[in-house]
Amino acid sequence: MIPLACLLVWLAGGLPVQAQTNDEVITLPEVIQGVQQLVQENVDTNVLAALPTVDPAVINRFYAELQARMGGDEVVDVGALRDTARTVLPLLELRPETRPYADWLKAQMDYLDVAEEIRETPPPLLPPTNGPPVTPVPSVPSRNPSPPQEREIWVRHETGRPWPAGAKAYVAELKPVFAAANVPPALVWVAEVESSFNREAESPVGAAGLFQLMPDTARRFGVSLWPRDQRYQAVPSARGAAEYFKYLYDRFADWRLVMAAYNAGEGTVERLLARESAHNYDAIAGHLPAETQMYVPRIEAVLLEREGVRLAGLAAPGI
Repeated sequence: MIPLACLLVWLAGGLPVQAQTNDEVITLPEVIQGVQQLVQENVDTNVLAALPTVDPAVINRFYAELQARMGGDEVVDVGALRDTARTVLPLLELRPETRPYADWLKAQMDYLDVAEEIRETPPPLLPPTNGPPVTPVPSVPSRNPSPPQEREIWVRHETGRPWPAGAKAYVAELKPVFAAANVPPALVWVAEVESSFNREAESPVGAAGLFQLMPDTARRFGVSLWPRDQRYQAVPSARGAAEYFKYLYDRFADWRLVMAAYNAGEGTVERLLARESAHNYDAIAGHLPAETQMYVPRIEAVLLEREGVRLAGLAAPGI
C-alpha cells in the first residue's frame, strides 16, 4: 500500500495551508505533524506501528507517480489509488486546514471507483471459429475502453444517483447565470463533477470553488482573487465558468472538446487535434490524460441523468 503520509503531502499540494481561524500560515510539515498526532491519540497502537514514517524521498516518488498516472493516457492505472484514497479521506476531514482537500477528494472518488472497475473487468472472450483447433495465443487487449464504451460505463454509474447535497442550494440560482452568458443552463451540472456542488472544495494544484477555477483562468474571465477570492462564491464562480465555456465553444465548436479543454487545457486539445488531423473528441480521446478520458463521459452521463440531454445535443452558445 502507498504510504498514508505520502498521500497527505500530495493532497496538501506541497503548498502552505491558510488557517481558517486567523492569519497564521500553517506549513505543510505542521499539517502532517498535526494529523500524525491525531492518529497517535486515536488509533490502536498495533495499527499505529504499521504506519510509515515521513520520508521526503518517498513523498517525491509518490507525487511523481500520481501525477504520471493522472496525466498519462491509461485510465486503468488510476484505479490502484482508490483504497489509499479511501483510507486517507476521513483523516483529511478531521482538521480545518485539510478539509478543503477532503472536499475536493470526495468529488474525485468516482474517478477512482470507475477506473478500478475498468481495471478489474476481464477483456471479452474472442468468438469461436469454425476452423481447426489452434493453440490459443494470449492477446493484449486495449487497456482503455473505447469512447463509446466509456460513455456507457459512466451512464451506468450515474443512473439513479441522488442529487449532491449542495445542488439544491445552487442549481436554480445559477442556471440564469449560464443563460445570461448565452451558454446552455444545463452546464450548471459541471459543478457536480468538479466539486459535488461544494464551494469550499480546493484541489492540490490550486483550483477552487464550485467550478474548480484555476487562478489564471479566474482572473482571465473576471473572477477576482483579491481582496476576497470570488472562486469560493457561487455566482462569480459560475459566471467565470460560463464565460470560459463560451470562449472554448467559439474555439472548438464541439461540446465534448470544450469539456476536454476545460479539464486538460485548451492547448492540449488543440495540439492533439492538429497532430491526429482530427476534428472530434473520439478521435483524440485515447491520447488525452486519463483524468480527461473519464471527465468528459462523466460530464455527459451527469447531464443525461439530471437534464436528459447529451453533450452532443446541447445548443451552440446564443441559440
